[in-house]
Formats: sequence, structure tokens, C-alpha cells
Amino acid sequence: MTPLLLAAALAAPADAPKPLPVAHGTVDGDIAQAIDRRFAAHTEKEPAFSGVVLFAVDGKVVLAKGYGFADRARKVPFTTDTPFDIGSVTKPFTAAAVLKLEAEGKLKVTDLVSKHLPGVPDDKKDITLHHLLTHTAGLPDALGGDYDPVGRADFVKLALAAKLRDEPGKRYRYSNVGYSLLGAVVEEVTGGGYEKCLREKLFDPAGLAATGYRLPKWDKARVARGYRNGKDWGTPLDHPWADDGPYWHLRANGGLLSTAADLYRWAVALRGDAVLPRDVRDRHLAPQVPEEPGGDTHYAYGWTVRKTKAAGTVVGHNGSNGIFFADLRVYPDRDAVLVFATTGSGLKHLFEPDAIEKVAFADAPKKK
Repeated sequence: MTPLLLAAALAAPADAPKPLPVAHGTVDGDIAQAIDRRFAAHTEKEPAFSGVVLFAVDGKVVLAKGYGFADRARKVPFTTDTPFDIGSVTKPFTAAAVLKLEAEGKLKVTDLVSKHLPGVPDDKKDITLHHLLTHTAGLPDALGGDYDPVGRADFVKLALAAKLRDEPGKRYRYSNVGYSLLGAVVEEVTGGGYEKCLREKLFDPAGLAATGYRLPKWDKARVARGYRNGKDWGTPLDHPWADDGPYWHLRANGGLLSTAADLYRWAVALRGDAVLPRDVRDRHLAPQVPEEPGGDTHYAYGWTVRKTKAAGTVVGHNGSNGIFFADLRVYPDRDAVLVFATTGSGLKHLFEPDAIEKVAFADAPKKK
């Protein structure tokens, strides 16, 4: 891998580690070439593909390349340093922040929500942070639109007044509401903003200078634009946000901006102790509850975990608002990482990461 680091959206603080280099344009080896051909062909079709793919194996980035345009009107190329909306790939960061605070003795995942948030009614008195982390609190998926101007206090009241779908702890049901409540807990425990906590406890130690809501001070001209039915939807920064990030129907459950290079750096950080101690990392990635009764996928603390014959264990999360789509997958048995993102294709390319996975691990023997 050529040790060339393209400029990040914001220089890292002086006391932060130097970001792990990622050379945009890397296409190294047969697997990388096969994947590259697939997406080069997609850019020649209508609607043309726009996005980025990064694949690393055995500690080496073999493919790191953008395809199409981050801004079609201005012909701005998509690169590994293009910021984009990562959707629900935000959830692993929220979960990591909660676990970091637990390691610091500021909370426990077994805490009742009522210990940290006021006004919890009787039907929700048994909900714990573990339930929120694993989507087993019984809360609804959503209670409003991503850009509805709802502040934290009003959101918490709305969430706590919502009718439960299930008794807490009974079953897995995906809930954006639950993760936004975790964001509120983070703010209560730290006495500061959600994003500030992530920056100080996760992003800076991992060398992520181009991940966040507002703190990176984005050059808006570099942020990827979304497209719906061929029409320019703009960037997330063009839509209603509060001064410190999205409103609370989106905050902490989605909407972080990041780059392919930074998501790779995060995956690498989860293999070391710079951000989370090993025992905490193990809990972060460990399967907790089945996503379907009798199913073969489990939800961990902010991650989905599954087993495959070819790739072994896959720990990942994806996210989409119907315009942007992102997918981060870590393969601990292969020492491999896949980052995929696209804009403007709706859900057309939803299964492309599965196709990449098949190509990448078609013939490789499992690591001992």
C-alpha cells in the first residue's frame, strides 16, 4: 500500500494519533481487480453508480477507490476521503460510547433507564441500557421524521410515552428510538453533547478526523450529495439540523458523516487497545440476542453478527435513508474489512456488499 494520505475534512488535534494512511486509487491483486471491474461497469449504466469501496485483508488495503461523482453537477469525484451519510452505521459508535463510559465507571449496561432519564413510566420501569443496546426494550422503531425539529427533552418525553410493542427483554425488534435514548443517556452521564463525547472518547483516539455531525467543520463542497429519482437531494447539511447536529429523531441512531478511510480506521482500532480495552471490545462485538427466532444472525452491542462458511464470523452494520446507503463489515477470522457506500441509487445496490464478499472469499482458506 502506498503511504499516501489524502487531506481529511479536518486536521486531527495535535494530541491525536496520526491517521492510518489510506491510498485512494489502490487496486492491488486479482480480488481487487475483479471488484474494481464490477463497479467500473456500474458507472457506465443508468442510473450511474456513485460511491466508494474499500477492502483490506491481512492488514493491507488492496482496494480503495471511489466511483462516479459525489457531486454530479460539479463533477466532483467520489474518493475514499469523501464525507457521506453513514446512516445506522452510527449505532456501533453509540454503543461503543456507552461501553467506554461503563469502563470509566460512569454507568453500567445493567442500569435501568430510569437511573439516567427522568419521567420513566411504570410500563418502561424495567428497561435497561442492555435492552436499548440490543433492540429488546420493546420500543417503536421510529416516532417521527429524521429532520423533524424535536429537541432532546421533547424526544425523551415522546419516547417514554410511546406504546411498547413488546414487554422489555422479550424479543428483538429494531428500534431507532432506543438508540436515540442511549444518546440522551450519554449526554446525561457526561454533562456534555453526544458528539463531543464521541469525539473525545472514540474519534480522536482512533485517529478519525473526518467523522462527526458538526465538529469536523465540514467543507460542504466536499460532502457527497444524495440523489432521489435522479434529482439532487443535497447533502444532510442542506436539511434541518440543530446547531450541534441532527434533531433527536435521528441523533445517536443515524446520520453521522464519515469517509471510507475513517470507517476503515475505526475497524482497525477495534483490533487494538487504543480506544477500548480488550475485554470491552470483546463485549462490544459478542452476540447478545437472535435477530429472528431460530435465526442465524445475532445482534451484539451495536453490531449484527453472523457466521459464514467462506468468511467465518462477520461483524457489521449497514444503514440507509433511502438515498444514502453504507455498509461496514469486519471479518475477524480473515483479518479483513469491507467498507461500501453509495448515493443516489436508492436501494438498488443494497446487496452489492454480499456480492463483494463472495468474490473476496471465494477461494481463500480460513485463517487458523
